[in-house]
Amino acid sequence: MFKIIKNSEKSDGRIGELETNHGKFNTPVFMPPGTRAAVKAMGPEDLEDIGIEILLVNALHLYLQPSESVISGIGGIHKFMAWQKPVLSDSGGFQAWSFGKKEGKKLSVIADEGIKFYSPLDGSSHFITPEKSIEIQYKLGADIIMAFDECSPDTNDREYAEKSMVRTHRWAVRSLKKHQELSKKREDKGKTPPLIFGIIQGGIFKDLREESAKFITSLPFDGFALGGETIGYNIPRTLEILAWIKNYLPKDSPRYTMGLGASLYDIIEVVKRGVDMFDCVAPARLARHGSLYNGKIRLEKGGVAIESEFPDKILKINNSCFRNDPLPIDEECDCSTCRNFSRAYLRHLYASKESLYLKLATIHNLRFVRRLIEALRENA
Repeated sequence: MFKIIKNSEKSDGRIGELETNHGKFNTPVFMPPGTRAAVKAMGPEDLEDIGIEILLVNALHLYLQPSESVISGIGGIHKFMAWQKPVLSDSGGFQAWSFGKKEGKKLSVIADEGIKFYSPLDGSSHFITPEKSIEIQYKLGADIIMAFDECSPDTNDREYAEKSMVRTHRWAVRSLKKHQELSKKREDKGKTPPLIFGIIQGGIFKDLREESAKFITSLPFDGFALGGETIGYNIPRTLEILAWIKNYLPKDSPRYTMGLGASLYDIIEVVKRGVDMFDCVAPARLARHGSLYNGKIRLEKGGVAIESEFPDKILKINNSCFRNDPLPIDEECDCSTCRNFSRAYLRHLYASKESLYLKLATIHNLRFVRRLIEALRENA
């Protein structure tokens, strides 16, 4: 299922290969979030041209609209979105939890049995349990599904973090039990069940993270994810937590940091620490808002570096200095945007609010991340 092809001699990084019902993909890998069965402004052919190997969708959002039954009736998530490569579905635990943080009104309530929430679409009431989440993900037809969990808040409230962790552990057991039940039914029909990943929680507390890592990795999951509000939003803390749980993670299982990739630095650092999979809305979102990756990706003895004349390796396309600039976003980039269009043209599209800009910019940022991943694999 998961094969390590090479371990780095320079760090804890490794190159691997994970086999799913819709083919293999190489690791480390970046998964663009197609939350509602679409990566904004992108078609499947655009993603394939970039070299994307796996997409992420969100079970909760698709449950609310159009519904898992509609998608199942069409033939499953792959046929629904015309994407024939692997798909990972997030369980919806983070989204249901996050509804409780909306300013002005509380849209969710967490209990031991599950999460009650009100749809942000129409205000309708829903109750999601671990069993319900797994059922939804099975109906979607994802290749990798996630256990239902409660996102640990990034606070110093140890009592709540521990309570949340224990609840996540109970939900992990229930998720696995439902997965095994549905797997048996699927196997009886001659179909291969999806892979399932467990999620390590514990907030910002070392002993809780270690306890959670021990418990979750003791269960027969196919892979292990690191979750919580901190992960992906606070990279120094993320790296600290990875160091805490390093020795508890099975070496022969894929590792996934959820929601990570807000900066190119984040990706480089977690890959050095043995992370195999990560996803983040940031590359596509930055592109849509005029922030484009720029820099020469260089292989060095100590790893991979990016050299750029722009702060944070980001070119701000709305700057007036690009009005007459004939150069591409990045002269070394091989994406279709950089091969065909100038900074001047992209600035014009952005200033004119032309929808074509969204597509061209997203193609570039996702391809830049893909090129970075390729360099990290080569440098392992």
